[in-house]
Amino acid sequence: MGPSSKPTPTIPVRPASDGSVTVAVFVMLAAVSFAPVLLTPIPAMVDYPNHLARMYILSQNGTPDANPHYEVAWALYPNLGMDLLVPQLARLTSVENATRLFLLLSQLLIVAGALLLEWVRKGRVHLAGFAALAFLYCLPFSWGFVNFEFGLGLALWGIAVYLMLADGPWPLRFLANLVFVAALYVAHFFSLGIYGATLGLFELSRIRQERVAYPVAAARLGALALPALALLAIMHLTAGTIGSEGTSWFLQFKPVWPLRIMNGYNLTIAAATGLALMISLLFAARRGVLRLEPAGIWLAIGLALLYLIIPSKLFGTSFVDLRVIPAAALILPAFCSLSLPSRAWRMAALAAISGITLLNLAVVLAVWLPYRADYAAIIASFQKIDRGSRVLVGSTVDNGDPPFADLTTYPMYYAPTLAVHYANAFVPNLFTETGKQPVRPGEAVRSIAIPYGGPVPSGLLAAIATGESPADAPQYVRTWYRDFDYLYVLGSPAANPLPDLLEALETSHRFVLYRIRHKS
Repeated sequence: MGPSSKPTPTIPVRPASDGSVTVAVFVMLAAVSFAPVLLTPIPAMVDYPNHLARMYILSQNGTPDANPHYEVAWALYPNLGMDLLVPQLARLTSVENATRLFLLLSQLLIVAGALLLEWVRKGRVHLAGFAALAFLYCLPFSWGFVNFEFGLGLALWGIAVYLMLADGPWPLRFLANLVFVAALYVAHFFSLGIYGATLGLFELSRIRQERVAYPVAAARLGALALPALALLAIMHLTAGTIGSEGTSWFLQFKPVWPLRIMNGYNLTIAAATGLALMISLLFAARRGVLRLEPAGIWLAIGLALLYLIIPSKLFGTSFVDLRVIPAAALILPAFCSLSLPSRAWRMAALAAISGITLLNLAVVLAVWLPYRADYAAIIASFQKIDRGSRVLVGSTVDNGDPPFADLTTYPMYYAPTLAVHYANAFVPNLFTETGKQPVRPGEAVRSIAIPYGGPVPSGLLAAIATGESPADAPQYVRTWYRDFDYLYVLGSPAANPLPDLLEALETSHRFVLYRIRHKS
């Protein structure tokens, strides 16, 4: 056989390593996860239009375009993340883009913070990035709790930095803690609580695990708490507040929130993806491939107890307890180890978390993209409102807040508040609660403001207008037909309930705009 007859040696094609596949999947999931914010001028999150309306007021304060019905009053209280940052960003771009940029920054802080925390704890990134993407549009985030999302992302960075310095010089650790406590206090008070609870539990775990002496542990815990206590004292001396009074537990929701947490728009998808995630984690734990390290056990038990005992409504803030769930989902992966026995297991795990993430993302896009037209329609309707008018918001849906029967209607609840910008109007539902927002209604309209409430049931409005007002009707709507100039009724269009009083000006499949005829 001649030289030309020799078989040509073949170089075996080496399959991509599991690590390369994992990185590629993560990058793909991250790209599609940030896409909804980039594709929608106004994200369809229930609180988001209300926050956007407030950003317009703050950005235009002191200018000739300032809204005449509102005043800006700053004080030393928390929950001011976007209120401080967005008006500054709006100097470089539009208020709408600046607010959306703040939301995108919050998402980046969440993902990057989870990755940094795991890297600090393990020296590599493994689980946290996928957990962050899976929870990026969980219920508290998709409902528009943007200051909390920003604060929680900042808390993840603070926890990571503290752990990085845990065994270093105490002055440096104390300084880092001081900086993050101050930043978190301003950003969002409950994010500061998550930060403090996590580091407190971590320090307690060291007493048993690393045999830290009790006096040393007490000193570390005291140094951890001191900046927060000092800020609270200063707030008290300067008459600052943390929201309004009001505490409620709603214990009946504690067992169901974990099944609703994964999706803010579709309870079926939320339950399906939540159950799939829980079953997968339980299966991995029972097979011994998923383990919590000792500090992780302390954190898991501590955060679970916090979820059980914390009120659902605290300091006037609703849904406080369910915010603990995404916090735990973002923190605990840094204290877990996952050792899958084969490539088939690793590919199955990737497929499972990708499926959960993509299914929830599909729901988000299915809601957000159509809402571009809905928000455009209501913004166009503001042109039919006289500038400086008073605008009331009602709803045909009287089944509570939120409307769990159809959560896809929820993002419209506060869309009419954008009239404060486009028509320089007064809208009573604009968030103006003392201790949370630096915007106040002016004295002339303060009695008819609803600082933290949804639309008024249209049935109640009709009863008041026809003289059948119930004894417990809220004071701010008892003479609504005289106090307001326009009425938005949210929900599917129906026949004019009060034709002698209301004149329809604009009709959409999500709202009807009426002019209120004032009787002489």
